[in-house]
Amino acid sequence: MQLGNKVVIVTGGASGIGGAISRVLVARGAKVVAVDVNGKAGEALEGELGSNVQFLLGDVSDRTVAETAVELASERFGGLDGLVNNAHASAQAMFNDLTEDQWELSFNTGFRATRQFMAAAYPLLARNGGAVVNFGSGSAMVGQETQAAYASAKEAIRGLSRVTANEWAKDDIRVNVVSPMALTPGVKAWSEAYPQMYQDSLAKVPLGRFGDPEEDVAPIVAFLLSDDSRYMTGQTLMADGGANKLY
Repeated sequence: MQLGNKVVIVTGGASGIGGAISRVLVARGAKVVAVDVNGKAGEALEGELGSNVQFLLGDVSDRTVAETAVELASERFGGLDGLVNNAHASAQAMFNDLTEDQWELSFNTGFRATRQFMAAAYPLLARNGGAVVNFGSGSAMVGQETQAAYASAKEAIRGLSRVTANEWAKDDIRVNVVSPMALTPGVKAWSEAYPQMYQDSLAKVPLGRFGDPEEDVAPIVAFLLSDDSRYMTGQTLMADGGANKLY
């Protein structure tokens, strides 16, 4: 199997894109530690996927949660081969209306969490090589209105990813970024709050739709975690139906 016996941590791994990623990784042979603040979704995921997944209830902005996830991967499944930093909470508002708490929410659950999970995972990943998949956003690359806090954190993550791709290459650790355009619950909420922006974004997608998390985004993450992509690092892959072609 593509990911046979690989052990992967997925943040935000119980619902939305993260839940889809967890399901696809398990279907392709991986063992998953799914970290999420949604306890009900985590319990449901464990019930669905059985012994192939270990759910960890926790806030990804808390450094100790990252450390616990790595310990669980080692104790439950015997090691760690991959890390997917998917979790990210953020509020949408015009730049002048964003509060300090909203800025902190985006950077704490996005950039800070990504940095902390990478730091915690590094010692195990460095033993035998491995792969990190971080998440970017087309809204950052094009400067979409109302996305200042989210976009800023996402570009910080992309910068971190490019640097660590160079620094960690000697350890045979690959670091890549996926930038998805997927119809998640968060996107649905955004489309209802800003329907014209949603329609404008949809109109720019050559394939004519927002992606499906499980069928369109998760398989790309699985590819980046697998040996099929062993000669790729420091890249941003646009899983967005062709909406952004310059990155």
